[in-house]
Amino acid sequence: MQAVILAAGMGRRLGEFTANNTKCMVEVNGERLIDRMLRQLSQHKLSRIVMVVGYEGQKLKEYVAERYPELGVLFVENRVYDKTNNIYSLWLARDYLKEEDTLLLESDLIFEDRIITTAIESDYPTLALVSKYESWNDGTMVTIDEDNNIVNFISKKAFNYDDTRFYYKTVNVYKFSRDFVVNHYLPFLEAYLSVLGNNEYYEQVLRVITLIDRAGLKALPVSGMKWYEIDDVQDLRIAETMFASPEERLAKIQHSYGGYWRYPGLLDFCYLVNPYFPSKRLNDEMKANFDTLLREYPSGMGVNSLLAGKYFGIRQEYVCIGNGAAELIKALMESQPGKVGVTYPTFEEYPNRLAADKVVKYYPGNLNFSYTADDLMDYFGDKDISTLLLVNPDNPSGNFIPRGETLKLAAYCGERGVRLVVDESFVDFSAGGEENTLLDDETLRSHPGMCVIKSISKSYGVPGLRLGVLASADTELINRLRGDVAIWNINSFAEFYMQIFGKYEGDYRSACEKFRNERANFQRELETVPFLRVIPSQANYFLCELTGGVTSHDLTKTLLADFNIYIKDCSSKKGFPEGAQYARVAVRGREDNERLVEAMKEYWLKNCKADE
Repeated sequence: MQAVILAAGMGRRLGEFTANNTKCMVEVNGERLIDRMLRQLSQHKLSRIVMVVGYEGQKLKEYVAERYPELGVLFVENRVYDKTNNIYSLWLARDYLKEEDTLLLESDLIFEDRIITTAIESDYPTLALVSKYESWNDGTMVTIDEDNNIVNFISKKAFNYDDTRFYYKTVNVYKFSRDFVVNHYLPFLEAYLSVLGNNEYYEQVLRVITLIDRAGLKALPVSGMKWYEIDDVQDLRIAETMFASPEERLAKIQHSYGGYWRYPGLLDFCYLVNPYFPSKRLNDEMKANFDTLLREYPSGMGVNSLLAGKYFGIRQEYVCIGNGAAELIKALMESQPGKVGVTYPTFEEYPNRLAADKVVKYYPGNLNFSYTADDLMDYFGDKDISTLLLVNPDNPSGNFIPRGETLKLAAYCGERGVRLVVDESFVDFSAGGEENTLLDDETLRSHPGMCVIKSISKSYGVPGLRLGVLASADTELINRLRGDVAIWNINSFAEFYMQIFGKYEGDYRSACEKFRNERANFQRELETVPFLRVIPSQANYFLCELTGGVTSHDLTKTLLADFNIYIKDCSSKKGFPEGAQYARVAVRGREDNERLVEAMKEYWLKNCKADE
């Protein structure tokens, strides 16, 4: 068996990275794509390696010949690489293809070693490696039957997003038997070129073959194996993360702050959203209006504050809508005079917006980081603060102060002239749910110095919409904050979501109840993990103390490297005892939660149990 590598393309979408080199000369984590691929191929008993070069081909030839003389790589040159596509590059290599079985690869790929081994060792003489469709996929898609026969190559015109559950993306690694090439592929390839020209993709010929000729082309799924196709700078960044060392990969993921849907198969237990809402019907209504929402401007603050008021049942003049709660937190905290009382550990978006000397810290001083309204009043009673922050339920501890006690704290702050800032982003997850909210007109009127912030991302499960609300009867504060944000600070999708939400309130209440049941089940399951002490929570996450010598960094790194599961390492958070180890895990659906628990138990058996 031989290997044929297609490496003639210009890679324009990679910009400066391919200004003077072809794509396969781009580095991923310090190693060029071509070095990685040739290293992987050299581990197998191949008769020869053939490369089709074009753009900056001479540089590539000299580099490979000098660096890998023992491989004796043969070169085919596509001199019209700027006017043709890979169908023509493959045609130029036809004389080699006729001679023996071929492993065909595209040079802009990065993959783990098992990919090539799987293709070579498969009993299928002719195959395409494929992977289940994911949202980041682009390029050639196929459908397959129960016997792994490729039924169809999906053209761009025929691609249907409603059918993506049936699609597989080609990995762009193929194994062709000599019989298939000589008796099927090359005759069709020659005919296709003569009729349709040479500015096409070689998969078009495979599509024709699957439609009119029973040639035995199989699909070999490679689920669970890492691979990525690098077409642009974003692809390059993701590939660098996927194929980094465990330590580097964790660091890159931690500095992404979201966007995890771009990373194939990553199970995110870090970001905190409702796993049971929005409902399918709400999603369908959003989709049905997609074209209009995409092409139209959103309304300004006047209309959107009206919608937000309707959403929560409060007066329009009490509301400032935000591009996520983060926009409102920034505007509010940077406008507060004097010092701010903060309980640690906490959601650090608030104190991070303040100078260090403006933060007055309170540490609960117990193993569960729990505290009451009385604790806060006792501690801050003699402190010089103008604002008191209450994240309720708190993040990461999950500590919750019931509504009645919170109102007692609000009255206390009002008497002292202290503004109480209550972040209730997770309150709907608490026992009693929406009944615990402070977002009602009478409560706000009775406590004009209080302001309430709520992230709609969290309990409503729509972080991509970037919606948050700040409410207060202090209309002077509200008007000032409205002036601080952009005139169009939320988009049309977010506006439309607020407009239609009322029709789905019943679904939302059911989702929150379903969530609370799953949280109780998840807590019981987590408590069976030998090295976890699970802290009770009224939010949609659990703060867990790690025991038995397990460190939060090593657990987070290993879960990501070995299981593609990402949890929150709390070691960098302020407010924990020195040397103590804590991690936070979100509550997801039952299947995902069980997967995390099993991964943690496997981690224990592999890394800790043997040391006992």
